[in-house]
Amino acid sequence: MNWLPTSASTFAEGVDFTLWLVTIISVISCILIGFLLIYFVIKYKRKTDNDPTPAITHDSFLETLWTIIPTILCIVIFIYGYVYYDQYTVTPKNAVEINVTGKRWIWTFDYSNGKKTLNDLYVPINQPIRLVMQSDDVLHSFFVPAFRVKQDLMGNRYTYINFTATKEGVYDLYCTEYCGASHSNMLGKVHVLSKAEYALWEDGSAKKVKSASADIPLDKLGEQLYTKNGCVACHSIDGSDGIAPSWKALFGAKRAFTDGTSAVADENYIKESILYPTEKLVTGYGPIMPSYKGLLDDKEITAIIEYIKTLK
Repeated sequence: MNWLPTSASTFAEGVDFTLWLVTIISVISCILIGFLLIYFVIKYKRKTDNDPTPAITHDSFLETLWTIIPTILCIVIFIYGYVYYDQYTVTPKNAVEINVTGKRWIWTFDYSNGKKTLNDLYVPINQPIRLVMQSDDVLHSFFVPAFRVKQDLMGNRYTYINFTATKEGVYDLYCTEYCGASHSNMLGKVHVLSKAEYALWEDGSAKKVKSASADIPLDKLGEQLYTKNGCVACHSIDGSDGIAPSWKALFGAKRAFTDGTSAVADENYIKESILYPTEKLVTGYGPIMPSYKGLLDDKEITAIIEYIKTLK
């Protein structure tokens, strides 16, 4: 039975070894201490109230032993922990740097070649990666279980993660710091590509690694994008009220705005709301939605609109 997530980075095996080392030492210590406690309770228990209290004697050897052994164990654990912490914090010279922004309730990734992705991080295999991270609002925490890396994101300062992915595949990304009502929907994926695939993705000669969406109906693609791009965190599809307007029965409905104007929610309105969400704020809601300009192409925006049309 595999008790731990898939191991997919250079840190993972070392972190797992340290975890098992601490666990084994703790279990053995617990059993030993428990046995000794029971043994001494039985051995030195008074048989009657008239029994004299045994004299307490000093044993330098035992005191030295139970001081030295825990000290050695603590030093061993510290050394293993420090070695991997040092690797975690020191950036290799050839690291690829990617900027990460956490915002309720989405992840945004900015690459050195000008590309930008939402909730999907793309990295090449066996290449050191340095993530420069910050929060655009509240405290978030970037956690990829398969890589054994976790780091908080804060406003007004940068934090960092270094890692090297060792297995191609798609791995889960979580926010592990409670950040509001839709915290559980702040999910993402890390795509580890071969060097060749990453080069194609990076220079734009290959379409974003979304090929699975090429041959499905637009409304079904829109439904996938609703979850994948974090829309689910704010917009309900059952008419229930939340921090943003529900998508149920949205298309064709009249929307009243905070500036006193109104409009019918047609294709143009929805597209404009996706690209420039703060220009027309629906009455009763705040400017919390980020712009998806540059993150969604025309086909994806059309797919979302088609999905909204089905929510009657």
